[in-house]
Amino acid sequence: MNISKSSNPVFRENVFSRDYTNPSQAMTINGTMNKTALMLLLVIAGAVFTWNKFFDAIATSPEAGMAAVGPWLLVGGIGGFITVLVTVFRPQSSGISAPIYAVFEGLLLGGISAILEMQFSGIVIRAVALTMAVFLAMLFLYRSGAIKVTNKFMMVVFAATAGIALVYLGSFIAGLFGAQMSFLYGNSNFSIGFSLVVVAVAALNLVLDFSFIERASASGAPKYMEWYGAFGLMVTLVWLYLEILRLLSKVASRD
Repeated sequence: MNISKSSNPVFRENVFSRDYTNPSQAMTINGTMNKTALMLLLVIAGAVFTWNKFFDAIATSPEAGMAAVGPWLLVGGIGGFITVLVTVFRPQSSGISAPIYAVFEGLLLGGISAILEMQFSGIVIRAVALTMAVFLAMLFLYRSGAIKVTNKFMMVVFAATAGIALVYLGSFIAGLFGAQMSFLYGNSNFSIGFSLVVVAVAALNLVLDFSFIERASASGAPKYMEWYGAFGLMVTLVWLYLEILRLLSKVASRD
C-alpha cells in the first residue's frame, strides 16, 4: 500500500518527499514515540494548570470556577484549532506547532475535565483509564495482525469519521438558531449508543495512526515527520478521551 495514496487528505504526496541525504535525518518509530510522550507531558502540564485554576476558584463558588477557566478554555480551543491548521497544511513546521498544540489542548482538556469532575466525582480518572486501555488494546490488535489496514478499511474509517464530523457541524449550526440535537447531549439509550459508535470510530482511527507511523518510517520519510506522526496520534487520543468523557457523563447523569 502506498501511504501517499491514503484516503486521509492530510497525508498528501508532498508530505513524504525527501529533502535529505543522511539516513540519520529519516523518520523512525522510536523517535515518533519519544515525541508523542513529550507531547503527552505537555498536554498534562496544560491540563494541570486549568484544573488547579478551577478547583482553587470554586472554593469561593461554582460560578467563580467557571469564570476562572472560561478564558483558558477559549484560548485552548481557538489556539488548538489554529495550530491544527498550521500543522496539517505545513508539516515541515510540526516541530514547533505540534508541541504548541499539545499545550493548548491541555488547557482545554483540563478545564473541561475539572467541570465534569465537579458534577460527577471520579469521572476523569475513569475516562483516562479507559482511554489508555483502548489505546493499548488497539495497539495490540494492530501489532498482532488481528486488524489489517487495507484501502477498504481506510475508506470505511475515513467515511465514518467524516460522517461524525458532519453531524457535529450540523449540531453547531443548529445551535446557532436555538435548536439542539438531543441525541448528542441527552442521556437516552440512543444518545448513549451514538456515543459508543463515536468512541469505536475514534479507536479505529488509532489503527490508522499506527499504520501511518510504521509505513512512513519504513519509507524513509523526513525527520520532521516524527513530530507530524506524534501530532496525528495525539489528535486522535484527545478526541477519544473527550468522547469517552462525554459517554461517561451521559451514563452518570442517569443515576
